[in-house]
Amino acid sequence: MTASRATDDASPTRCSQISALDEPLPGTATHVGAWLCLEHPAPWGRDIFDGTAFGAELTPLLKARVDDAGIRLMLIRRPGRAADDAGAGRAVYLARSHPDHVQCARLTVDTPRDLLDVDFAWAADPAAPLPGSTVTGPITLVCTHGRRDVCCAIDGRPIAAALAGAAHPTADHVWECSHTGGHRFAPSMIVLPTGYSYGRVSAGDAAAAVRGIAGGVLPSAGLRGRSCWDQPGQAAELAVRERLAGERIPLNALTVRSDGPDARIVAHQDGRRWRIATRTEPLAPRAASCGAAPKTVAAVRVEAVAPL
Repeated sequence: MTASRATDDASPTRCSQISALDEPLPGTATHVGAWLCLEHPAPWGRDIFDGTAFGAELTPLLKARVDDAGIRLMLIRRPGRAADDAGAGRAVYLARSHPDHVQCARLTVDTPRDLLDVDFAWAADPAAPLPGSTVTGPITLVCTHGRRDVCCAIDGRPIAAALAGAAHPTADHVWECSHTGGHRFAPSMIVLPTGYSYGRVSAGDAAAAVRGIAGGVLPSAGLRGRSCWDQPGQAAELAVRERLAGERIPLNALTVRSDGPDARIVAHQDGRRWRIATRTEPLAPRAASCGAAPKTVAAVRVEAVAPL
C-alpha cells in the first residue's frame, strides 16, 4: 500500500498516517530470531510484562526466562474473541526464523505458568528439536494491541477479521497479537515461522501475502523485512529480491551476513552473491506511537547492489 492511505484525512494525526507520508517500509521489522506465542484471550495491558497478563509473581519469572533464551514472547488471541475460556488449553507456537533452520511447532498448556517448564534450548541451538507438534503452514499474527497504540486497534482488527473469515487453508492459523514493533506501520502483520513482517497492508495485500507464503513465494506489497536480520540486512535482502523479481525465489533461498557497518552480503543457495551498500538516513522527528513525543527516526536506504 502506498502513502496515499495517510492522506485520506486532510491533516493526518495518527502515527501510522504520519509515517506513511515519507517513511519507507524495507528495513523496519523488529530484529527477532526466535518466537514464543501464547494464546491469552484475557486483557494484555499496555506492555505484556506490566503485570496485567501474568500477575506480579509470574511476570518477572517469565520475562527472565524468555530474555535469557533470546526469545520474543507474543500474546495471541482469536480475532474477535473477548472472553477468557477458563480451564481450556491454551495454544503455544514456537518458531525459529533463520532460513537455515526455519521451523515451527505447536503445543498446549493449561496456564501461562506452564511455560516455565518448556525447554527453550532450541532458541540458541539449531540442532535442538522444538517441543510439540510440527506446524507446516504459515501462522499469521496481526497486531491489534490497542492499549499499546490506537493505530493497531483501528487498522489491525479489520485485517485480522478478514483473514480469519476468508476461505483459505490457513484461516485457522490467523491470530490477533500483542505489540510487534512499529505501530506507525499499522496494520502490521508477521508470518511465522519465516518471520517476514508486513506493514500498511490492505485486506487484499494481507491475504495475498499469506497465500503466497503458504505457496512458497514472497509477495512484496507491504513487505518490511525478515525478522532474523538486522535492519540493514532486511533492506539488503529485499533489494536482492527486487533485483531478481523475474525469478521465483524460494522463501529460504537467501541468507545475509554483515560486511561492515554499512554493507551486507546476500548469498543465494545456488551460489550467487551480492554486496549491498546501505546508509541510514535520519527523517524528520515524528511520534513513534500515538501520543508520544516526537523523535527522530531513521530510514535504511540501499545505495548499490553489486554482484560478487
